[in-house]
Amino acid sequence: MEDSPNQTNEFNVGQRVHASGDSTRIGTVKYVGNVEGYSDTWVGIDWDYGGGKHDGSINNVRYFHAKSEKSGSFVRPKNLCKGISLLQALEKRYRSNSTKDEEEEMYVFSTSNKKVSIELLGTSEINDKLSRFEELTNASLAYMGVSSPGIPCELSSTVPNIKELDLSGNLLSEWKDVGIICEQLPALKALNLSYNLMSPYKSELPLLKRIRVIVLNNTGVDWEQVELLKQSLTTIEELHIMGNNISRIMPVSSSMVQGFDSLRLLNLEDNCIAEWSEIMKLSQLRCLEQLYLNKNCLNSLFYPDNGCQYYESEVTSCKPFQNLRCLLLGDNNISDLASVDSLNLFPNLVDIRLSGNPITDSTKGGVPRFVLIARLAKIQILNGSEITSRERKDSEIRYVRLVISRLHASPEEIKQHPRFSELKNFYGIEDQKPLIGATGGPQAISSGFLSITLKCVGASMGEKQPMTKKLPATTTVGKLKFLCESFFKLKSMKLKLFLQEEGSPLPMLLDNDASSLMDHGVGNDSVILVDEDS
Repeated sequence: MEDSPNQTNEFNVGQRVHASGDSTRIGTVKYVGNVEGYSDTWVGIDWDYGGGKHDGSINNVRYFHAKSEKSGSFVRPKNLCKGISLLQALEKRYRSNSTKDEEEEMYVFSTSNKKVSIELLGTSEINDKLSRFEELTNASLAYMGVSSPGIPCELSSTVPNIKELDLSGNLLSEWKDVGIICEQLPALKALNLSYNLMSPYKSELPLLKRIRVIVLNNTGVDWEQVELLKQSLTTIEELHIMGNNISRIMPVSSSMVQGFDSLRLLNLEDNCIAEWSEIMKLSQLRCLEQLYLNKNCLNSLFYPDNGCQYYESEVTSCKPFQNLRCLLLGDNNISDLASVDSLNLFPNLVDIRLSGNPITDSTKGGVPRFVLIARLAKIQILNGSEITSRERKDSEIRYVRLVISRLHASPEEIKQHPRFSELKNFYGIEDQKPLIGATGGPQAISSGFLSITLKCVGASMGEKQPMTKKLPATTTVGKLKFLCESFFKLKSMKLKLFLQEEGSPLPMLLDNDASSLMDHGVGNDSVILVDEDS
């Protein structure tokens, strides 16, 4: 059997419902009718978050198709709730009295083990204010089973001053209901519809000039739906569409997204976008200042001026991403330094997140924080941490010295460091040429001594005072481990070393025993953590 068109007086296929007594357990009605071998009417539910018993079939008879093997189940109608109106939810949330159980929770035990009732300071005043609906400006009705606006005229007259409304995790699915809610709340500026499974946009919404922020995370809304919605959301400033399985940006009338003349923040996190060419379709959004792309599938990025004529015919009215200041790219698959270098070409970019990409993971050939800072000339905030003027100076000097040490072995590598010459000249750092020591062996000036503080952090190492040592910059990681065994008397312990960098939330593992301290960018006054290798 396929999804049934049958319906009872209470439920029909496609309807959103929740389990009686648990408004957080939400699902979609996929079948209403008889089940072979069982009496009376059953409702087949595909639960949003799993927790079912089957995939829509039972005893080799298929009644509906659930989205996973264990998200479907059959439920008696009496055990399901089809929801309440928005006004009913407001009454329940802000005007209902505490239950007996809630009241019994508000006590402490006295020294004689007797219950003493308590009242939180200001609670009565706050509750009194919230119960006066005409003064209510912010309302949170998350997971309260809201399925309809209710009687429109009652809504507008009861809560005329609501500016922010959180309806996440409810049973709304029709855009016409959303339109009614927005029209009937004249002061509404921010609306959160996350975790409401929205049906495809069919009829036009009214013009919603007052809405500035709309959150549509995990609603199933794709970019085609966004293009239709923008006709009504003409003054939208923030658009959040996380977790909607979006893989393509699909403009309606051209290859570039147009409109959204007031959009400052676009949140596309936790989607499936793999190609940067899709993101370039957003590059003509003139007011866009913040673009969130964490947790997608991006492998690389580019800017059209970076030796690439991509969209040259399109990018004529203004520079791509001309006002973008914040770009979050965490937890993607970016692994190349060319992508990092291209970020310098964004005209106003100052805040970037790259954490969680292979390019920042030393175990996958990534580079440490100081290298990223040196390569990104204009960035002021990296991975959520502000880059101080001191950190930038130290990072750029360390970077130049690191590159110099590598150029002796591979002169052609200079092509991979577009900022090297600029920084070398800016800081007046001379080339460090090999010299012949008294023993006749080559000795580089770059192998000058570094002052390094060593700190034991291993759980079984005991209390050991940090030590500051002067070591040659050419000291290998393996040699330093051997020295640490001697310094801290750790003869029977296998060690691992971490470089603790200013501004970096986690220390960097020094994982290559053959690499020198200079190769890892260890500079003067660095701190190295000594841990046990489990």
